[in-house]
Amino acid sequence: MDSVVLQISLLVSLTGGLWYALNKHVGKALPLPPGPPADPLIGHLRLFPKANPELVFHEWAKTYGDIVHLSFFGRSVVVLNSLEAAIDLLEKKSAIYSDRPDLVVYDLMGWTPNLPFLPYGERFKKHRAIFHSHFIPEACVDYQHVQLQNVHLLVEGLMKNQGHHDRLLSRFTTSIAIRIAYGHQIRSDDDEYISIANDCGVALRQGGAGGTLVDLFPSLQYFPSWFPGTYFANVGRGWKWAINKLYDYPFDSVRKEMAEGIAQPSFLAAELEAAAGRELSKEEVEDIKGVAGGIFAGGTETTWSSLTVFFLAMLLYPECQKRGQEEVDRVVGKHRLPSFDDIESLPYVNCVVQEIFRWKPAIPLGIPHRCTEDDNYRGMLIPKGSLVFANARAMALDPSTYKDPSVFDPARFLPETDGGRGEPLFEPAFGFGRRICPGRHLANASVFIAVATIFATLNISKAKDGDGLEITPNLVFETGLTSHPKPFPCNVVCRSEGTARLIQEAVDTID
Repeated sequence: MDSVVLQISLLVSLTGGLWYALNKHVGKALPLPPGPPADPLIGHLRLFPKANPELVFHEWAKTYGDIVHLSFFGRSVVVLNSLEAAIDLLEKKSAIYSDRPDLVVYDLMGWTPNLPFLPYGERFKKHRAIFHSHFIPEACVDYQHVQLQNVHLLVEGLMKNQGHHDRLLSRFTTSIAIRIAYGHQIRSDDDEYISIANDCGVALRQGGAGGTLVDLFPSLQYFPSWFPGTYFANVGRGWKWAINKLYDYPFDSVRKEMAEGIAQPSFLAAELEAAAGRELSKEEVEDIKGVAGGIFAGGTETTWSSLTVFFLAMLLYPECQKRGQEEVDRVVGKHRLPSFDDIESLPYVNCVVQEIFRWKPAIPLGIPHRCTEDDNYRGMLIPKGSLVFANARAMALDPSTYKDPSVFDPARFLPETDGGRGEPLFEPAFGFGRRICPGRHLANASVFIAVATIFATLNISKAKDGDGLEITPNLVFETGLTSHPKPFPCNVVCRSEGTARLIQEAVDTID
């Protein structure tokens, strides 16, 4: 009986909330931004794309303009399809555009104490300050030896394990994040941290990024699993064990290692050492776990996506690989491997990195912002409570900024005096305003050293089928919060015996 009463009460609450959502802006003078025709009551629910929404929104922008308004049962969703609009709102008006909506599914999973998902407020500011202190450009220099060691392990793995580039790239990005966060060096795929990373990656991709019915109507999380619209609530609860393990397993392991005097330098060890001699509160423990987990989760999925895009681009645009190899050979030579000291001397390699971020952004729509006040922008109303998405994919495809935007062309960023077009670097890759990714400098460095070292040591080419014909991969991407190419075959071979020897010597020196 109590269960029935609860369900009826929740249904009444949901209906009342729906009525309020549908009527709260009635009578306001400003028009909403344009968008496709909506159905009564449900709004654009039937039109919402099930796959690649960023590309659908990009197409809609050609008809309705760079700011597209959608509604779902009265809840406003605003998609920003231009860099100008994103900067105007998310940066210049960041005071009212830095909050997060109710990310109920991610909250049910347990992601809440993680910086990207925190609502804007004091706890967010605290986490962001901790992140910035560890990941400003000057601090990232301390992690370069970790990145170098792991890129050498990556190349060794690619040379010895034909057909496993996707798995090895994932291990590379995971290893760097885990070493920095927890001081642990991954050596094999059997490592427990690899399992944790894989599970968390799946959970992230399945969470819906704030766009599910459960996120729009949080009351649905309390309804029974058979009730329509509750699917993602069940998904969220189903992955809670994995996120708990992300927070608890490393924390307990590092604390035990510290007690035994064998802990390696890491973010977590430094934070626990700073708190030595006093009892941590429950919230302090959650904060430390959350920031460490943010290094782990934020530093693996997106960087892995960028590197799989790099491999795909090298198959489809082999001339870019050839030019990159020529630059590395000219600057680095044949008797050593690339280092971070070479960054300023490898302009084309840097352009390859930037084009990876632009060509196929790892987070094409990002995590939605929430507008905390009614806002007048260009004479249009952005209603309080709106979910605001920055469509990085649409910005990357803007032909007024990038010539032939669908083509992978690193030279577009080179100055005209060096044979390029002087096009601007792709700013939206790491987000906007107060929500910009604090780990962007580390991510940029990881992708740079991977690209430079692969250019120096390996040739990437198309695989062949049983008839000896080259297999050209399709540009098909798996989408969720992050986007990455669906698995594709390729051949990876060492460029010379000399480079193989250099890699082996480098790997042999790793502790």
